[in-house]
Amino acid sequence: MNGTSNADIFLEQLKHDFDEYQNMETDGFSMTEKKNAIRSLMNIRMPLETSEALLAAQDHYLQEELAQKGVVALADIPTIKEQFGSTVPFADKLCLWQGDITRLKAGAIVNAANSQMLGCFVPCHRCIDNAIHSAAGMQLRAECHQIMHEKKIRYGKQYEDPTGTAICTRAYNLPCDYVIHTVGPIVYGGLEESHCQDLRNCYESVLNCCLENGISSVAFCCISTGEFHFPNAEATEIAVRTVTEFLRAQTGVEKVVFNVFKREDYEIYRAVLGGGYIG
Repeated sequence: MNGTSNADIFLEQLKHDFDEYQNMETDGFSMTEKKNAIRSLMNIRMPLETSEALLAAQDHYLQEELAQKGVVALADIPTIKEQFGSTVPFADKLCLWQGDITRLKAGAIVNAANSQMLGCFVPCHRCIDNAIHSAAGMQLRAECHQIMHEKKIRYGKQYEDPTGTAICTRAYNLPCDYVIHTVGPIVYGGLEESHCQDLRNCYESVLNCCLENGISSVAFCCISTGEFHFPNAEATEIAVRTVTEFLRAQTGVEKVVFNVFKREDYEIYRAVLGGGYIG
C-alpha cells in the first residue's frame, strides 16, 4: 500500500465497519474531507465490538494526528505566580492555558460530559465531549458504555449519571493518563443557586476523583459554559473558588490547569487569577 496514508487505511477499514457506508466513495476527497469523514464515522459509531485490525489502524492514525498537533507538557506551562505575579492562594499550583485540551500531558483532563456518558454522537460537533472522544479513540466510548452498563444493572435501565458527579476512565490515544468525565448543569433561562451548587459539585467531584486515583495534576475545561449555557464569568468565579478551597483542605493534587479555548474565557480567568486574594 505504497503512498497510502494512515488516514486512508483507517478510513477504508472504518467504512467497512458500517453496512451502510461500505460503498461510500471517498477517492476524490481532500485530506481535510477524509479526516472529517473519519471523525464523523467515529462519532456515530455505537460502542460495539471492535476488531484488532480496526483499532490498530485507528491508533496509528490518532497517534500521527497527535504528533502533528504536538504534545504540551505541564512543565512547559507557567504557574499564574510565574505568569502574572499572582498572589491568589496556591498561585504556585494553578495555571491558565489557552489551547486544545487533547494536547495536554497531564495526570487527567476533564471532559464536560452528558448524562448518558457515551460521548457526543453528532458528527464533527464542536463540543469538548466530541473533541475528547475523537482524539482518544473508540475505546473510550466502549469503556464508558461498560461503566454505564454496570450502573444500569445496579440502578435500573433508565439510569443516567447525575449532575455534579464524576467518573474516571483511561485516556487511550490522548497524552494524559486519565479522563475524568463530569456532568455539568444545564442553564435554561436565568441562573439559579441550584445551578451554582451543581457546578461546585462538578469541580469537587473531579478533585476527589483525582485523590481516589492518585492523580496529582488535572486540567479543567470550562465546564457547562458552552452547550450548557452557564454564564462564563460566574462559572469562572465558581471554578477558581472551589479549586482554591479544595487545595486549602486537601493535599495530593499538585497542579491544576484551567484550560480555555476562547480568548473571551482567557481574559475572564486572567482577571480572576491575575489579581489578589480570593476569599
